[in-house]
Amino acid sequence: MTNQMIGEMAGKVWHALEKNGEQTTAKLRAQLKTDAFTLNAALGWLAREDKVALVKAGNTVKASLKEEAAA
Repeated sequence: MTNQMIGEMAGKVWHALEKNGEQTTAKLRAQLKTDAFTLNAALGWLAREDKVALVKAGNTVKASLKEEAAA
């Protein structure tokens, strides 16, 4: 797994959240046809850049774009 691959997935995640709004990580994985490691690395990338909000409720994690990132 390279940084470039993770960065490309981060872009795909950002666009999916921009288009469809808040989603669970399970839904994102299925939609983007990726594995858990790659998705989690991409979400970490976006979180580090302060572009996504992640909320954990039980066993579910939901991701959404932060308002300033969506503008």
